Amino acid sequence: MSQNPTKPDKLGQVSDAVIGNWVDNVAPVKLRPYLRLSRADRPIGTWLLLIPCWWGLLAGILQDGTVFTSDFWLFSSCAVGALLMRGAGCTWNDITDRKIDGAVERTRSRPIPSGQVTLTQAVIWMILQISLAGLILLSYNLNSIILGLSSLFLVVIYPFAKRFTWWPQVFLGLAFNWGILLLFVAHTGSLSWPIITLYIAGVFWTLFYDTIYAYQDSQDDLLIGVKSTAILFGEHAKKWLFSFILCCVFLMLVSISMVTQERTILSKTISYFGVLSFLIHLILQLKNFDAQDSRVLLHLFRSNRNAGLILGVFLCLAIPV
Repeated sequence: MSQNPTKPDKLGQVSDAVIGNWVDNVAPVKLRPYLRLSRADRPIGTWLLLIPCWWGLLAGILQDGTVFTSDFWLFSSCAVGALLMRGAGCTWNDITDRKIDGAVERTRSRPIPSGQVTLTQAVIWMILQISLAGLILLSYNLNSIILGLSSLFLVVIYPFAKRFTWWPQVFLGLAFNWGILLLFVAHTGSLSWPIITLYIAGVFWTLFYDTIYAYQDSQDDLLIGVKSTAILFGEHAKKWLFSFILCCVFLMLVSISMVTQERTILSKTISYFGVLSFLIHLILQLKNFDAQDSRVLLHLFRSNRNAGLILGVFLCLAIPV
């Protein structure tokens, strides 16, 4: 994955797309505007939606100490579901923000404000993605289906959050980490306090990485009256980001200590090392944080895929021991 954004060109490339992405190079030309609308040329968002799903599933397996045949379907299907729902969420976000995006340098090249896709086409594309994701959800147990449907409220309200609160990242965190609850329930059949604790930890993680992301647009957002934690924190970013790290890691430790209560000492140790590795990654991000350098900010934001996967790998290794 490249660390540098591209510049938009006559082919309709989006300004912050990954250089050499498959959408701009190999996807059918007529489909490219819709794939850009779904951020398929910027896959980091799909990763950040998917990884909490895997955390939730692995936490459920660790708690039960059993891997069911259906877990392989859950593991793979939630990846497709994350791709579809992230695409639908981004499409909805661009529909509601079409006027704002046109006023911000980084986002004015997006498909709707740049004229690549009409409003009607965007709505149809969003409905199609939601419908396909719904078919996957219907293969899960009843409680999971109810949880999945209830998440739509968060998806709908998120784009409007920056209009009425300085903390829109909280709403994003609540939505993006819903998969923790969903996949845990898909495996175990019910919610429990350990997984709710992990869910809240995930929200703090989102507060961390999306605040970093928001600093890219803070000047434009300030001019057009859009709210964000980046504008709220101003020059005090590092203090807030460090507090988010502490809250996230503390809650992760509490959750994993409860989830692995019946596991072996080795299993617990591996899980804790996963949290430690996750912590080190976030601390390194904080060390390299530069609110004035948009390329550094984008690189740090994207690096959270690796942070989340590191924890997931350790949780996976802790299962068989």
